[in-house]
Amino acid sequence: MQISDARVLIVATDGFEEWELFGPRQILQDKGAEVVLASLTLDPIQGTIHDHPGKTIRPDLTIDEANADDFDALVLPGGVRNPDQLRLHGDVIALIRLFAEQAKPIGAICHGPWLLVETDLLRDRTATSWPSIRTDLRNAGATVIDDAAVTDGNIVTSRKPEDVEAFTDALIDLIEDEPAVEEIVHPSEVPA
Repeated sequence: MQISDARVLIVATDGFEEWELFGPRQILQDKGAEVVLASLTLDPIQGTIHDHPGKTIRPDLTIDEANADDFDALVLPGGVRNPDQLRLHGDVIALIRLFAEQAKPIGAICHGPWLLVETDLLRDRTATSWPSIRTDLRNAGATVIDDAAVTDGNIVTSRKPEDVEAFTDALIDLIEDEPAVEEIVHPSEVPA
């Protein structure tokens, strides 16, 4: 699939890290993808720049209106409050699991991988994140490395706002079925 034919869903709520939502959104739109934002309500959501208030954006639809069948990929921005709030909502977790069950690309950056922990999608995978939640990823069964973008199967993870370009490029490669980095080979898969 060409990125220009893709529909990408971003899921976020108040407290998202501004560049981790607006950056991938703009890069994807500039390449012709349709990008849709879903949140808990249709009220504008407030971003942050680290701990300071950032831009707001109005969601296009609510989580319960979003259907994984209608999209080709999912983006989960970070920010501390955003994924911490979202992981408490069963409909958010169910939606992420549907993307995973359909083997669609899922991208999570910074604190966004908390949602992958909550959905138990990191067990036996290699991933990265913001440094303060790496123990959570390890406890969820992931092998954690410190790279700008880590692709393992249909999931790409990233560390911080400065990695947005590498993160988005890796996600685009997944959408276009061209892995951005070598696929991770787990020790159990190496021929004897």
